[in-house]
Amino acid sequence: MTGTTQPAAYTSAQTMAVLTGASLMLTMSMGMRQSFGLFVAPVTQDLGISVADFTLAIAIQNLTWGVSQPLIGAFADKFGCRKMTVTGSLLYAAGLGVTMMAEGPIALWIGLGLMVGLALACTGLSLALSASARSVSAVKRSVTLGTISAAGSIGTFVAAPIAQGLITSDGWLMAMVGFLGLCVVMIPAAFFTGAGDKAALQMAKESTASDAGMSLKEVLAEAWEHKGYVTMALAYFVCGLQLIFIAAHLPTYLEICGQSPTLSAQALGVIGGFNAIGCYILGWMGGKYPKHVLLGSVYILRSCFIVVYFLLPATPTTTLVFAAVMGLLWLGVAPLVTGLVGQIFGLRYMATLTGVAFFCHQTGSFFGAWGAGLIFDALGNYDLAWQIGVAIGVTAGIAQIFMDDKPTPRISAAAMA
Repeated sequence: MTGTTQPAAYTSAQTMAVLTGASLMLTMSMGMRQSFGLFVAPVTQDLGISVADFTLAIAIQNLTWGVSQPLIGAFADKFGCRKMTVTGSLLYAAGLGVTMMAEGPIALWIGLGLMVGLALACTGLSLALSASARSVSAVKRSVTLGTISAAGSIGTFVAAPIAQGLITSDGWLMAMVGFLGLCVVMIPAAFFTGAGDKAALQMAKESTASDAGMSLKEVLAEAWEHKGYVTMALAYFVCGLQLIFIAAHLPTYLEICGQSPTLSAQALGVIGGFNAIGCYILGWMGGKYPKHVLLGSVYILRSCFIVVYFLLPATPTTTLVFAAVMGLLWLGVAPLVTGLVGQIFGLRYMATLTGVAFFCHQTGSFFGAWGAGLIFDALGNYDLAWQIGVAIGVTAGIAQIFMDDKPTPRISAAAMA
């Protein structure tokens, strides 16, 4: 079937299954991930550990996610997504189980850190967007990626209120049980995300020999030689640093400002709701305007609004307005980065190359989570943390705007053939 919705190797049913499965899997996976900041206060108080101890678990989670993403992406490119997504869903539940048994920081680092980090590499944006990108035609790709990314945003809108409600009424352990319920929903969704695996592998066999026959080493060498890709990957570091700083530390910041814990959940929920809008808008814009310029603009705008928010008194109004604006600029970068990878290198090794870029993103997340925790423990405030985030955000945004987004000679030759 060769319409404008799916490529020739995919049926309409396969396309629908992939897109529905990827959307629901992201809703559960990213919704929980974005809500872990709500557990900082109750877990540290219950276990008698420091904020830095807890945020180190989040940092390990993000670094593990980033380090493992290129390898998991390469495996998915070669053998299909389903094995990874289903395994990741089960590992997610297991990691939450280990976290619930924690009596000190080590179990947190293993469960919430290492295990959930590996699970996110299997169930997060990289594989979901790669599977989705292959299932639709080029003309629909950017807006489709924006729509799928929006599903991850809706997850925060659902998971954060559930978590905060259960924490308030029954404690953080019961909130983790609620998250286990979301994992149960995620497993069949992960299965359907791989519905197009056979079609994708068939398409790979039918691609040009120079494309399908490239080794992983050759793929990475080609990426390293493309300076625009290197710039984009390094700039992606800032994205991870800024987002995890807000997701992990905003609840603590609001607590020291004397605000209700409920406001934290409301803010994360607002981020999720507006993120869905932002993902769709940026995905649509990515099909009409230069993706690298949109990416750089997002990094700069985020930095500007962070300055404004942290210089103003933290009130419910300023917090929710800030959450709405940041939501519009949140995960919308993911479809732009994925679209740029496809534009520059084609679809065959998309999961691998988005995984490499995502490693840089998660390295930023590591420093954003743990580094800000260390700064808070040392200084008693977040002033230096947000100032660092703003400075490198503006720098990365400018570099991103001027990146080279031209396709590789291999892709250009294939387009002319």
